[in-house]
Amino acid sequence: MAFIVTTFILRIPVQPRKTITQPQSADTEILERLLSRGYDWRVRPPAKDGTIYSGPVVVNVNMLIRSISKIDNVNMEYSVQLTFRESWMDERLKYGEKNDDHPDFLILTTGKQIWMPDSFFQNEKHAYKHMIDKPNVLIRVHKDGTILYSVRISMVLSCPMHLQFYPMDVQQCYIDLASYAYTTKDIEYVWKSHDPVQLKHGLSSSLPSFQLNNVSTTYCTSKTNTGTYSCLRTVLQLRRQLSYYLLQLYIPSCMLVIVSWVSFWIDRTAVPARVTLGVTTLLTMTTQSSGINAKLPPVAYIKAIDVWIGGKEKRNKAVVVKTSEDVWVPRIALDQKYVKTKVLQNRRHQQHSFRRWLTQNIDWHDEVKRADLISSMSLLFIGR
Repeated sequence: MAFIVTTFILRIPVQPRKTITQPQSADTEILERLLSRGYDWRVRPPAKDGTIYSGPVVVNVNMLIRSISKIDNVNMEYSVQLTFRESWMDERLKYGEKNDDHPDFLILTTGKQIWMPDSFFQNEKHAYKHMIDKPNVLIRVHKDGTILYSVRISMVLSCPMHLQFYPMDVQQCYIDLASYAYTTKDIEYVWKSHDPVQLKHGLSSSLPSFQLNNVSTTYCTSKTNTGTYSCLRTVLQLRRQLSYYLLQLYIPSCMLVIVSWVSFWIDRTAVPARVTLGVTTLLTMTTQSSGINAKLPPVAYIKAIDVWIGGKEKRNKAVVVKTSEDVWVPRIALDQKYVKTKVLQNRRHQQHSFRRWLTQNIDWHDEVKRADLISSMSLLFIGR
């Protein structure tokens, strides 16, 4: 039986295995055709006349600011997350006309296949691109040769602050963009004509301690030893919110001064209570000042908060001095009165002793001795 089954299986015709191949997509064919006809991603795009010497590549820039956080006064920096977009023309990647049957744009998964500007942020301290769940990068090649590059990045940027009016100050923080290697002869950055900088809804009022008053754009083209570089600048105007400092600084300091004045209504004889109240309020004000300055960098100029705290400390010190005066001035007067009383008592005692001596040792009936005593006492007082 086993022999029959085996023979039957061997006689079954075996069909040859077919390899299934997917047809190549139109996007892939277009990309391969564009990149295989002498395209060099290391060379910047030519100008409209086909040469690279007639003008720079114009890079249009716009961005969407998603969040602003961690505005650090001590290190003078702030964190920002934004969607950064660049667009430029590369005639070498043109693959169709406006109304033809070609797709409107092609999507690239990596920017290593084409030339891209070497843009960097001049005041960036450290930054990273978002990679979850996949790299947050978009590269589109339009049929007319326009390239759109979009990426989501988070950065920590330096922001030099001027704290003369702290905490009622207005700071201007920048986002500076430039090319690292290409001068203005090769790359020219320009802002997008419409909405160059967009803000996420609710961003202006979502900052914990600042209010975003205004966002403006300008140019910051700079000249160095290696050439002149095109630069774009975003100006963020940040106004510090005063409500926090009203609750944490101004109102408590005023209350401390009022509490220190209570010592004027305490009985002058209650010295420990008056001294304790004045010294305690002064130490509390000093501690409050140290806490505020710990959140600020050491600067070489006077801040508005220093004037306020200095004035309040001066009032508290005046209360302490007045309390000391009320305690020590009466005591000094009492001591002086005591000294005067003792001197007067000593004089009276001396006079009384002298009279007793005169009464006991002088015979007032002897005229000769009495005359000699009067003469000697006269000489004694004259000598003094």
